[in-house]
Amino acid sequence: MSLNNFEILTKLGDGAYSSVYKVRRIADGNIYALKKVKMQNLNKKEKKNALNEVRILASINHPNIISYKEAFFDDSGSLCLVMEYADNGDLYQKIVKYQKRGKYLSEKFIWNTFIQIIKGLKTLHELKILHRDIKSANVFLNIDGTAKLGDMNVSKVTKDGLLYTQTGTPYYASPEVWEDKPYNIKSDIWSLGCVLYEAITLYPPFRADDMQGLYDKVIKGEYSLIQGHFSKDLKFIIKKLLQTESSKRPNCEQILKIPVVIRHYVNFPNETNEHFQLLESIKIKDYESMSDRLPAPKYIERNKSEIPEISDSPSKTYRIENNKSFAASNNSYGHNDRKFYKDMIRESYKALKIPKIRYISKQSPQPIRKLKDIEEYFSMPRSLPPSDRLKKLRDAYLSKPIKLII
Repeated sequence: MSLNNFEILTKLGDGAYSSVYKVRRIADGNIYALKKVKMQNLNKKEKKNALNEVRILASINHPNIISYKEAFFDDSGSLCLVMEYADNGDLYQKIVKYQKRGKYLSEKFIWNTFIQIIKGLKTLHELKILHRDIKSANVFLNIDGTAKLGDMNVSKVTKDGLLYTQTGTPYYASPEVWEDKPYNIKSDIWSLGCVLYEAITLYPPFRADDMQGLYDKVIKGEYSLIQGHFSKDLKFIIKKLLQTESSKRPNCEQILKIPVVIRHYVNFPNETNEHFQLLESIKIKDYESMSDRLPAPKYIERNKSEIPEISDSPSKTYRIENNKSFAASNNSYGHNDRKFYKDMIRESYKALKIPKIRYISKQSPQPIRKLKDIEEYFSMPRSLPPSDRLKKLRDAYLSKPIKLII
C-alpha cells in the first residue's frame, strides 16, 4: 500500500509533526482521514507514541471510537495512518459555530453525545487504556448523530491503572495532573466533565489570564455555575465529574448507572458483549523496515459474488470494433495475456462500481464514442502504477456506452 492508492482531497489540520488529510481511496471510492506522521523528525518517545496510536486503534472496533483502516510507511519514511472519517467535524468546531450564532446546543444533542463518549471511553478503560487527552476537539461527529472518541496519540496502556508521566491540554487537565500526581482513569473522567461543561456553556469551566491563575482555579475546583434553561440533571452530572478528589469521581460504568443518565440512555441500542484484545506493542528498533509488522487493513470490501467471472475459454476472443489496430489478430498483448485482461477487468469492477458489461453478439459493428480514452489505456506502458492505469480505464468506462462483439 502507498499514497498512490489515495486521492488527497483537502488538508484537515496540522500538528507539530503530523498532518491530517481528507482522502478518497481509489479502490472503493470511500472517504477516509489519513494522518501522516513525519517519523524522521521525532525522538524515540514520540515515535513510540505514533506507533502506539496504531496499536490501540487496530485493537478496537467500537461504534464510539474512531476506527482503524490501515497503516503503512510512505517512500519518505513517514507513517501513514488511515482512519474513519467523521463527516460532521468535531465538537469543538460545532461549539465555535454556536458561539458565533449566539445560540446554545440542544440538551438532547448534549446527552446523546455525552453518553456515546462514555460508552467509547468505557471500552478503553476496560482494556486499561488511559486516553489522557480528552477535549472537545477529540470528540468527532457524524451527520447521522453518532459521536466518536479519537486521537489516541498520547493514550497509554497501564498495568496497575496508574501513570506517572503527565500530558494533555491544560484547560481539561485534572487537579492531580496539575500537581504531578499519578494519572488514572478518573483523570479522564475529569476531562470528560470539562467537555460536558463546555458543550453546555460553550466555554471551558476553568479559564484564567495566565497558567498560575488556571492552576489555582483547577486545584480549588472553582467554576461558574451553569445558568439558563438547562436541566438539573446536567448540572448534577457536572458536579459529579468535576470533583477535585479523584476517588470521589465515578467511573464510566457507574456513570451509566446513575438514574438521571439512565433516563436518557434508554433509547440507545443494547451494549454488545464483544471483547477486544490489545495487540502487542510495535517495536521501533528499525521502524523503516517493519511495514509487515503493522496491523492488517480493516476495510469493508465488496462481496466477491458481485465481481464477474471472466471465462478462460480460448474459443472466445474479445475485440473492440471499428479500430483495426486493436483487432484480436493484431493485438500485441494476444492470447498469452488473457490472465492480464481477466485481472484488469475484475479490478476495474472493484474500483469503479459500474454496471456489468453487456456482451452483444450477432450485431453489426457500431461506432465507438470517445474511443480515444480506450486507445490511450491500451497504449500505456504496463510498468505504470496501477492507479494511473485504473484512472484511464475509469475514463473509458464512464464515457458513452460502447458495444463489444464476441
